[in-house]
Amino acid sequence: MLELKNACLKRGPQLLFENASFIIYPSKRVGVTGANGAGKSSLFSLILKNLELDTGDFTLSSKLVIAHVEQEIRNQHLSAIDYALEGDKELSDTLRELGAAETAHDAENIARLHHKMEEIQGYAGKSKAAKLLNGLSFTQEQFSNPVSSFSGGWQMRLNLARALMCRSDILLLDEPTNHLDLDAVLWLEDYLKSYAGTLLLISHDRDFLDSVINQVLHISRHQVSIYNGNYSSYENFRTQQIALQQAGYEKQQKHIQHVQSFINRFKAQATKAKQAQSRIKALEKLELIGPAHIDSPFHFSFKAPANNPHTLLRLDDVSVAYGQKPIIENVNLNMFAGDRIGILGANGAGKSTLVKLLSNELIPSTGKIEANNNLNIGYFAQHQLSQLNLQNSALQHMSLLDKRASEQQLRDYLGGFNFHDDKVSQTIETFSGGEKARLVLAMIVYLKPNLLLLDEPTNHLDLDMRDALTLALQDFQGALAIVSHDRHLLRTVCDSFILVHNKAVTEFDGDLEDYRLFIKQASSLSDSSSESNLDSGNTISRKEQRKLDADLRKQQQPLRNRVNTIEKSVDLLNAEKAALETLLSDSSIYEDENKSKLTDALTKQIETNRKLEVLEEEWMELLEKLENT
Repeated sequence: MLELKNACLKRGPQLLFENASFIIYPSKRVGVTGANGAGKSSLFSLILKNLELDTGDFTLSSKLVIAHVEQEIRNQHLSAIDYALEGDKELSDTLRELGAAETAHDAENIARLHHKMEEIQGYAGKSKAAKLLNGLSFTQEQFSNPVSSFSGGWQMRLNLARALMCRSDILLLDEPTNHLDLDAVLWLEDYLKSYAGTLLLISHDRDFLDSVINQVLHISRHQVSIYNGNYSSYENFRTQQIALQQAGYEKQQKHIQHVQSFINRFKAQATKAKQAQSRIKALEKLELIGPAHIDSPFHFSFKAPANNPHTLLRLDDVSVAYGQKPIIENVNLNMFAGDRIGILGANGAGKSTLVKLLSNELIPSTGKIEANNNLNIGYFAQHQLSQLNLQNSALQHMSLLDKRASEQQLRDYLGGFNFHDDKVSQTIETFSGGEKARLVLAMIVYLKPNLLLLDEPTNHLDLDMRDALTLALQDFQGALAIVSHDRHLLRTVCDSFILVHNKAVTEFDGDLEDYRLFIKQASSLSDSSSESNLDSGNTISRKEQRKLDADLRKQQQPLRNRVNTIEKSVDLLNAEKAALETLLSDSSIYEDENKSKLTDALTKQIETNRKLEVLEEEWMELLEKLENT
């Protein structure tokens, strides 16, 4: 049991929370939430005894084993699997003692230690470590590589594996998904559901929190509150509180009306129906989550692109290789206005490579990429954060984008990204990772792109900023392609998904739950010792499932072909309709000498509208059949 009574905690002169009293009972899975700087990580430091309360009482049994993800890397000469294995201190100590006893030929101690190995299930330790590494996307070949050979992000995964390997009573995880791809996030989510101890989890991933936790500890305005249930339950409760505040309620209603007006305008148009459906889903979510972020400091939107051509980008038989190693091959992909695509695939499959191809940062080894002359790309990549000029301020970065804008205009704009007062003139070297990410997003939004390419845009962003980004992307009028491990963002923003797998880029028929099943079916350990611990029936069921999936895709293909044909026809008819409306808006056509021209135009308009109505009705019926197949 972990208990605070009348606790006050400061970090230097900054007050984090005061008069805090709460109890966390054994086996609870607690999501620790609050804005950046509210005191979440400091609470962890308190539990780890790296900080002390300024006033109040903190009770935690010294007998409890606490695991957390260390920031430093120890014993870099060890192999990855041995490094993970060291996370189980009791097992590591027992193995060392056993080695010493065997060297000394101490038969009594050898017998005792072998008995202890059985008691603590030590003989299964290496298999457990292998499963952890596999779940965190390490390959069998990487198990024997030294820790020093891995990049910083992968070393943090190894530290996460060590924390999970520990036989802990309390597990502290601070943003564990930041260095993970979606496949590893889904695996970790399932793993934590079965964790027997007390879990305290800091995360800005809404879906991850919802799936794992059963209690929320929220730090806000120097107060600590505890709520039972998952994150959505907490937001629903907070929504009801905030809805009582009239100003906040009216602001929410205004946004709902804005989204609803889009739905009403476009849900009957085939070319816009996917976007309308996406906004319907977002509106359903908004009624629960929107007011909980009504006091968010972030308020921004994407301006309409100056040009928005129908075909933005075309990839024909494109392949990319690094040296002699092919990454993706024979990619055929078109990006059209209004496309909202989520890019799925395992770590290392080539998702970021595909985004770099689309952004023209990478030249294909073979094949051809054609871009529209009016293409204007907004590209967010993690490396862009490090390319910011650390000696410049946010205001200076924005001034370089638009030399004609006044300082006040730029200050007002940056305010929407929560850069206020002196913050806009501070050098970037003083910024946190989240603040740098926000600045890069602000710069991208300002350029009015017609194609957004986002590679893990939510890393370092808190829940308020993620919510603001999601809402802004919902209203974005251009095309977008996103790589993200944030399923809430993918689910509410994307209309379709593509899969990067086995060097191929293909349409993924299904939603994120289908993808969860796909990666579960596809994942397995290659070494025989780990395979022996897996369910022997899994291989058969996976083969059967793959056959069923293939049969379903084959069955649906004629319907999908017809849908594609209809969508192309609708595009042509909409272009014809727009041309007719332009013609009919010209007052000169109503003059006597143009009477026959007017009659022809009106006749064509009626016929075009009739064709559109028939095709759109068929389109909706086909989509319904596909959903029910």
